[in-house]
Amino acid sequence: MTVHHDSPFTPAPHSHPETAPHPTEAQSRAPYAEALAHAADRNSLFLSTPGHGGTDEGISAGQAEFFGEHTLSLDIPPLFDGIDLGSHTPKDEALHLAAEAWGARRTWFLTNGSSQGNRMAALAIAGLGRGIVAQRSAHSSFIDGIVLAGLNPAFVSPNVDEANGIAHGVTPEALDRAIRSHTEPVTAVYLVTPSYFGAVADVEALAEVAHAAGAALIVDAAWGAHFGFHPDLPASPVTQGADIVIMSTHKLAGSLTQSAVLHLGDTELADRLEPALAQAFMMTASTSENAHLLASIDLARRALMTSGEAISESLDNIRCVRAQLEATERYHLLSGEFLGYADVVDIDPFRLPIDITATGLDGHTVRKRLAEDFDIFPEMSTATTLVALIGIGKSPDIERLIDALETLRLDTAAHAEAGTTSSLPPLPTPGRLALTPRAAYFAESELVPAAEAVGRVSVSSLAAYPPGIPNVLPGEEITVETIDFLQTVAASPSGHVRGSADAELQHFRVTKF
Repeated sequence: MTVHHDSPFTPAPHSHPETAPHPTEAQSRAPYAEALAHAADRNSLFLSTPGHGGTDEGISAGQAEFFGEHTLSLDIPPLFDGIDLGSHTPKDEALHLAAEAWGARRTWFLTNGSSQGNRMAALAIAGLGRGIVAQRSAHSSFIDGIVLAGLNPAFVSPNVDEANGIAHGVTPEALDRAIRSHTEPVTAVYLVTPSYFGAVADVEALAEVAHAAGAALIVDAAWGAHFGFHPDLPASPVTQGADIVIMSTHKLAGSLTQSAVLHLGDTELADRLEPALAQAFMMTASTSENAHLLASIDLARRALMTSGEAISESLDNIRCVRAQLEATERYHLLSGEFLGYADVVDIDPFRLPIDITATGLDGHTVRKRLAEDFDIFPEMSTATTLVALIGIGKSPDIERLIDALETLRLDTAAHAEAGTTSSLPPLPTPGRLALTPRAAYFAESELVPAAEAVGRVSVSSLAAYPPGIPNVLPGEEITVETIDFLQTVAASPSGHVRGSADAELQHFRVTKF
């Protein structure tokens, strides 16, 4: 395990040269995207779906005017000769190149996002057994997967920066304790790294703990699709012993929104997991997968494999951006402090968690004001922190963000607005898990007022957005603290609670018994 203790605005000088792949001639191609473009250039007569037929005629004129006729011509349905029909197709080649690029035994392209990957992983591991240990800050889509697969979960809590409302990762020691304390044999572990704020956990050590217990390790690396493609970036979990890794290529690797990948690691469990994952993919994938999304993953993989110089330039730009923020002496980057937590061994330089308390406003208000008044859209916020995401190869005008923060700070000071801002209570401690998530989800239920929900068993998965981490799971008892937290989130300027019965969280759906 290597721990880096660099300044908060300088990415750590990682030593992962073995994880930076070397592009081959084949990796400079995008076979699926190329085949799609070739098919789109043909003068074909489509008497099939999609109904627009790839032209701007008739009712499709508005589509073509809005998106461009070329976009329509690329919208080719699945099972098309020369693209994905038969064996050894361009799509097969694209999947093989992706597995090679990320160091996986096998890779699946996902058109329903990492949410599909999470549900797919949960269904696949059900064949190993019902006992699973999951990081409590798991995304709500994995909780959906637990319900679908009928798993019996126990949870391991991440380290939490209470002052800033930031959940990091888990330590190998905490994972080991959670596995040993489960009520039944643990056959799978689900962890999240990197975090929403860019903290990276020790996947190698965590994989050793999971495998020593005979459990498969699933890593939600939604934010880490770019890891391993440059020696100055953290290593990819795929090469660190994880059995299943889910990545959102659209988040930082440049593909279109809703595109993602799932990797099967080349581990001892791969033979058993591969057919289970193939079945789970069939169950969770659309039978009309979008060609644009598939092509964008193919193109993103090619870019990651062939753009080492561009990534280097982007990292240099990130260093300048971080230095600019720190030079203000008001807007401190929290990344350097992450390395003081036992579970954090690295940081993702492309995510900038900025302490914006100097504005006199809470982070949710700042995020809303930046969008409404300055047309600036950060990724997410907590009460004290704003998270900015810098795409690889991008050089955004960070002075525009700094100037906007200064305008808000001065305006707040001039009008004494600090007392009118909102703030969130601390993250609530989860209630007792009284039923398995599946049993609660399918139980007879009733809708009760919030005051009557205390101590009752939730039927719903309730997750405050952003970032989408469930605060209540199906089967958990609802607490006063949880109700207070969720109602405050719902009332905040940019808050939303997924799964709620009403927007204000005045009612909760609970089991009848």
